[in-house]
Amino acid sequence: MSGAVAEWRSSAAIGSDSAASFRSILFPSSAAVEREQREPPAYFRDLHLDQVVAALIADRSEYDLAPFFHAPLQDLDSIAYRQEVMRDLERDGAMCAVTSFAERMRRARRLIAAIAKLSCEPAQQRWFLNGAQMYCEAVSKLSEDLNAVRSGVESRGLQALRRYLDDYRASTEFLSLVQDAERVEQALADVRYCILIKGDAVTVQRPEPDLDYVPLVESTFEKFRRAATRDYLARFSDTDLDTIATRVLERVALLFPNTFQGLARFRAEHADFFDPMIVAFDREVHFYIAYLALIAPLRRAGLPFCYPKVSRDSKGIVSRDSFDIALARKLVATGAPIVGNDFELRGPERLLVVSGPNQGGKTTFARTFGQLHHLACLGVLVPGSEARVRLFEGIFTHFEREEHVATLRGKLEDDLVRIHAILDAATPRSILILNELFSSTTLQDAIYLSRKIMATISSLDAFGVWVTFLDELASFDDKTVSMVAAVSHEDPSLRTFKVERRPADGLAYAVAIAEKYRVTGVWLERRIRAHVASSPRQERVVEGK
Repeated sequence: MSGAVAEWRSSAAIGSDSAASFRSILFPSSAAVEREQREPPAYFRDLHLDQVVAALIADRSEYDLAPFFHAPLQDLDSIAYRQEVMRDLERDGAMCAVTSFAERMRRARRLIAAIAKLSCEPAQQRWFLNGAQMYCEAVSKLSEDLNAVRSGVESRGLQALRRYLDDYRASTEFLSLVQDAERVEQALADVRYCILIKGDAVTVQRPEPDLDYVPLVESTFEKFRRAATRDYLARFSDTDLDTIATRVLERVALLFPNTFQGLARFRAEHADFFDPMIVAFDREVHFYIAYLALIAPLRRAGLPFCYPKVSRDSKGIVSRDSFDIALARKLVATGAPIVGNDFELRGPERLLVVSGPNQGGKTTFARTFGQLHHLACLGVLVPGSEARVRLFEGIFTHFEREEHVATLRGKLEDDLVRIHAILDAATPRSILILNELFSSTTLQDAIYLSRKIMATISSLDAFGVWVTFLDELASFDDKTVSMVAAVSHEDPSLRTFKVERRPADGLAYAVAIAEKYRVTGVWLERRIRAHVASSPRQERVVEGK
């Protein structure tokens, strides 16, 4: 993957000095920019990815980020593009530049949004000027900051953005916005007026020439001066002005018509000052900011994250120290330990068959497998110290569902209908995650049906995880790999939540439990003998009969 990324960077650098080379911080080509998936994939709930996305977007509703997290990428170049950007944003310099820009943009949007709450037209125009100035400051500061940390910006995305900002700041459109805003701001700063209040009459007028009351007022009140004084300056809010303030502002506008006409003209000439590319970047970059913020507490707790290697052709899959990110968020919050697991598919192997005791971490393991692939194909860091995954076409999950009266189907029939639909839609590039199929039927029927499905999956050459209580499936053919949820050697009733690659041993586990509670044949015989030995009189009565 590293070699491929280096090749893409060098080719992207050729003729890329044009601002037009930047289209998106999420996609390397303009063809993919418009692709958003509004609804979450069907597998999101089963894999608890809905919980992860809910946490990601919780405080960022204004950016509408969910569609970005719903859609795994379908090409390696786009995945590498995002990984490059995320690596840059892991550095303090680039991240500080971006987060500072995002905060200024938020203020600019709020100032513009506040205009709708104002009934006074001069106030609306002033708020518009403030919003435009904040926008200009956001763009200029981001450009300066990215140039200042040039050595820390290596991704194609941020390099192209930096070039775009340089060209945009030099454009006639942006220079006109900045210069006009400065000119209007200076004109407003030069406005001076007096307010005379007599009874219920308020008069607004120009100040008398060369008459400065400041020294007179200061000398009059000098004897009342104290070391520390309270600040009585009024703060304007982004809500409507009160009646008196509105009337005063309207009369000030009448006193200085040229200045306020210039303010109105500024708003009319720069009505759409937000650059679409800048606005799109402001939204898209929160994809990275939100994800890095989500995993930050997990990393501080010592959990590993890595950049996965994603392959289109290789069918090998490797993961070291992986874990369920949704579960980890809950456990870290309570201080509970998180257990990581390893798994691997090599050569002809396609399906991990997970068996073992209930509550041993089997379903969590299956979710981890699915989460790993979805996150890897989003182009972000994934849980674990190492990961190598396949580019997939779709994830199909079959987890237990409650029976619904409206369907008029029993549990077994529902299982069959759902798995039939999955196998019809699946391809060799699909991921299948099946959890406890046919638990509602007899053991013999469950084995028969599961073997039929296993044969279909094998012939399809799809890959994934099957959690089952049927040990017979673990050695179905050379494409299946047996994984077992382990228990403590000292106390078999205790789960370790480690899922190990070894032959299924459900019977051994049962024997261990029986040993613990002394209900094996040997222990039962010992207990009977001990009981008989302690009751000789009862024994003689029985013999007498």
